[in-house]
Amino acid sequence: MKKFIITLVLVILNSAPALVSAQNGQSAMGKMTIKENEKTLNTQWQGKKIAFLGDSMTDPGNNATAAWYWQYLKELIGINYCVYAKSGYQWDGIYKMANKLYSEKADSIDAIFIWAGTNDYNHNTPLGKFFTETTQKTNFNGQTVTREHREPILCDSTFCGRINKVMSFLKTHYGNKQIVIMTPIHRAYATFSEKNVQPDENYANDLGLYLDSYIGILKQASDYWAVPLIDLHAISGLYPLYDSNTPYFHDSKTDRLHPNALGHYRLAKTIQYQLLALPSTF
Repeated sequence: MKKFIITLVLVILNSAPALVSAQNGQSAMGKMTIKENEKTLNTQWQGKKIAFLGDSMTDPGNNATAAWYWQYLKELIGINYCVYAKSGYQWDGIYKMANKLYSEKADSIDAIFIWAGTNDYNHNTPLGKFFTETTQKTNFNGQTVTREHREPILCDSTFCGRINKVMSFLKTHYGNKQIVIMTPIHRAYATFSEKNVQPDENYANDLGLYLDSYIGILKQASDYWAVPLIDLHAISGLYPLYDSNTPYFHDSKTDRLHPNALGHYRLAKTIQYQLLALPSTF
């Protein structure tokens, strides 16, 4: 009987996901095993090289997870990847990463994915505007007319200006590449030190703005710059404000901000099926 019980326990442990309850509410989640029937290979994305630009959600130096969504995507759809991301980066940091990408890889990549914006919200970046408007004369059907005219604002001081600056650079240097914006996921309480405590998204930032406002700006940017948007905020299913979703995050008590390996797996599966509807190159 004892031998049977031991055998049964081993079978259960080997067949279950690598989820282990630890102290302080933390969940230690190892990398999920991708099954053959989950893969969608031999599509337009197989073998394509994607550059991922972002913050801690993408940064390979982030210790909140044992596996990242871009690693899962390699197995799920057969992409290759290079990662340009740093924890804490806002969209002005994404501009630095875009320049670094171009200086190191030039146009040797096939697509660029950007996942950022949650730190702009947390650090009280003003939303600003996408355009300045002036009155100018132009030719319409052979006649000179006066009309309102707009130009994109490229600056580091506002969220719109930062996005414009990044997108202008990418559209200039990667005009024939697929560029994809991904929205931040929902965010709940996190504390990383005595001076780094972050309330959940139901608290407005110092400007009185909620995370939703920044998500809305990213959706507008997708329209203005003619790039696809993968709305992880809406379709990933990750909702760390409820305890039922804490298995997807690093620590239920101290970090409901960063997904663990199970959370990244769910993100990768979400992105996987969105990409099947998009061309990989032009």
